[in-house]
Amino acid sequence: MNAKPSKQYIYIVQSSKETKFCKIGITESLDRRLKDYNNMTGKSQDNVYEYLFTCEVKNMRQVERDIKAKFSHLREEKNKEIYFYNSPLFQGYVDFIKSHKMFVKEVYVKPEAKKTVVKIVKKTTPTLQDRGLSRKDVMQKAKKANNDEFYTRYEDIEREISMYDKKIWKNKVVFCNCDDAVGDEPRNNNNTSAFALFFINNFLQLKLKKLICTHYSGALDLFNTHVKGYVFTKDGFQEIKEYPAGYTGSFDDPLSVRILNEEADIVSTNPPFSRAGDYWKLLIDSGKKFLIVSNITNVKNQPYMSYFEDKKVWAGYNRIDKYLNPKMESVEASGHWYTNLQINNRPKYGLLKIVPLKEIPNESKRYDDNKTLVVDNCFIPNDYDKPFAVSARPILNGILEKGYQYAQNKEYVPYIENRRCFGRILIKKV
Repeated sequence: MNAKPSKQYIYIVQSSKETKFCKIGITESLDRRLKDYNNMTGKSQDNVYEYLFTCEVKNMRQVERDIKAKFSHLREEKNKEIYFYNSPLFQGYVDFIKSHKMFVKEVYVKPEAKKTVVKIVKKTTPTLQDRGLSRKDVMQKAKKANNDEFYTRYEDIEREISMYDKKIWKNKVVFCNCDDAVGDEPRNNNNTSAFALFFINNFLQLKLKKLICTHYSGALDLFNTHVKGYVFTKDGFQEIKEYPAGYTGSFDDPLSVRILNEEADIVSTNPPFSRAGDYWKLLIDSGKKFLIVSNITNVKNQPYMSYFEDKKVWAGYNRIDKYLNPKMESVEASGHWYTNLQINNRPKYGLLKIVPLKEIPNESKRYDDNKTLVVDNCFIPNDYDKPFAVSARPILNGILEKGYQYAQNKEYVPYIENRRCFGRILIKKV
């Protein structure tokens, strides 16, 4: 009698002590594997492993190989099963796994009950129960604090803003509503956000009316026991730092929203990538002018596509590939400038190669398994009436302003000879 074949699973697990990383692995028993992690020798008792994602697959080793190939640039060199973690990266891992031909279904594993060790200590701070928080709440706040700290470099801000007419800024109130800090010495680039520092240094040259910067306290205070969000204002030669009661400094704090709607003329900042959807909606609904940094793939992600199609936002001049972490070390992430400021004679129009289909080189055009045309290298067929797939680059270069539109409001993933290709965007002639 043949034995029933065991099921195969892919999992993403994370340690509460290492929230900037996750581990992607395979197993035939999710319950046993999680127990193995939480019973490792040499691991401290407060270091808890939890599944972030689990699913059943038909061939776990093939999926694992494909994950390693797809995300090789996001793996640790020493431990090939460890991957960098933040919300956008995690979503990328999950989307890839769920779109894999070997994916069967997502499954859920009940978290293992943790044994409580009772210690008699002098009570000096409120307990989690006193604060109305669970351990999961704390872990989520810790992840948010650790993963959104990507600071834009001063030179990248200077390079982008230099491309615009200085008259844009004259007598305007600039609002930086996703800043980290304006330190006690505002002109010290070691303790002041590059956005704030740039506008402070160029306040007179740009003829600004006022600069307002907010400081977000959440990254420093997971339990909200000592909220220290503040507002820095430069009005002429006067510089004031205020600490409103209960103010968090978050872009969606009621005070921040009031400043946005009632005082700001132009918003310029680098919002947290993991909350970009919320930020973009709040900002665009305000109707204010803006020049911000965000993920380069936003042009092909559903929450943002209508903004580009309705001409409420377009790409700025430059992409950004390097940022600074809290230790002022260089880190890589793919970002781009986005704006609703007018750009005359947009230089990147020249990168679009709008030609008849027959003039597109064969190496830059192909058909996927659904018979959908896929074109690369910024080629655009001007005599093709069906929807066709392009990368994010033509959208960033302004193709939506050249008589083309999105053909669907979500990312398109082509398969060629049953192999998954990079996600694209379906566009068509208007």
